[in-house]
Amino acid sequence: MIRSAPIPDTLTLHVPFRIVKRGGRKEMLVPAGQTVPRQASATVIKALARAFRWKQLLDTGGFSTVSELAQKEGISTTYLARILRLTLVAPDIVESVLEGRYETEFLKAALQADFPSDWEAQRAMSSAFGSAR
Repeated sequence: MIRSAPIPDTLTLHVPFRIVKRGGRKEMLVPAGQTVPRQASATVIKALARAFRWKQLLDTGGFSTVSELAQKEGISTTYLARILRLTLVAPDIVESVLEGRYETEFLKAALQADFPSDWEAQRAMSSAFGSAR
């Protein structure tokens, strides 16, 4: 294959963005009107993974009580019980959260005792939080 023009030695690409610090972490800000595909934070993924793993351990008889599992994991029973509430979130909402379409405030609401276990009620509530991405 013969090229008609030589390839330049240097290519300059201009990408407009700023780096800002928020809550001790760095975040990239893009100009207004631009969108950046986002992913769920590692903290959210870890919490969901823990919740479903713990639920499986309880369901399969690996542990008979939440207290026993919490002791084995070296965490408080209340923390484990709170994280287990994430397994009650509708599967489509969990998927949306993992795709980064909802802010973490929605999962914080799911950790509260008054969070509805009915999936339709959760979907109605999720619309109040809106699609974050």
